[in-house]
Amino acid sequence: MTLSANWSYPTDIRFGAGRIAELGECCKEAGITRPLLVTDRGLASLPITQDTLDLMEKAGLGRAMFSEVDPNPTEINMEAGRKVFLDGNHDGVIAFGGGSGLDLGKLLAFMAGQTRPVWDFEDIGDWWKRADADAIAPIIAVPTTAGTGSEVGRASVIVNSQSHVKKIIFHPRILPSIVISDPELTVGMPPFITAGTGMDAFIHCFEAFCSPNFHPMSQGIALEGMRLVKENLPRVYADAADIEARGQMLVAAAMGAVAFQKGLGATHAVSHSVGAIYNTHHA
Repeated sequence: MTLSANWSYPTDIRFGAGRIAELGECCKEAGITRPLLVTDRGLASLPITQDTLDLMEKAGLGRAMFSEVDPNPTEINMEAGRKVFLDGNHDGVIAFGGGSGLDLGKLLAFMAGQTRPVWDFEDIGDWWKRADADAIAPIIAVPTTAGTGSEVGRASVIVNSQSHVKKIIFHPRILPSIVISDPELTVGMPPFITAGTGMDAFIHCFEAFCSPNFHPMSQGIALEGMRLVKENLPRVYADAADIEARGQMLVAAAMGAVAFQKGLGATHAVSHSVGAIYNTHHA
């Protein structure tokens, strides 16, 4: 794969095969000296995660990891991770994985220095202004699936373990400072995860495109995102090692998450309810 680029929309994105090697440099740029890598249980022992911990250690950043993350993260996961973050005197988060790892990693960085309960920052009106913005730790996001696009989002989804309702926690500074979008990290996804996450990216774009809200930029991004999924999802499903198509799917996932600023629809309304109760795969 020859495609490689640096983008600053909507945040700094380092896109290209092998760019996970720049993790140490990214931490330095973000001002992180003691990162906590946050991922899910399934990824914790895989080679891509262990290789990333090796990169951290080689850069003098340690190899601290928190992986007690459910497929649909809850406040119980968040509180456990917050304790690890504070006890380890960490100063930043590397959110690593699919939607669950990315969302919880972002939320840990957000909640680490807050004194109010997480539910006080639900995406309702201007509740985000209740947060102490100066207490939010910097975030580097590293997606390993091409679906949610959470790496370019300003919110995290978390399930209330008591009510079994999914809540969206929003703050502009939940948006990661730097994203490493490396298609080589997605090669190991099994076909059903490739398909499921790819359809999630498509639905983000599709629902945004269909939303009646006025947002011409998102409208155009959604249309291009759908085209990329249409052309590349069958390729990566058929050939897991198609790096170019894997890269295009990462692009489409990020575009979907940018596009749905315009709005989402019934598919996500149903998915949020079913996922919160039955712990189903989001896509």
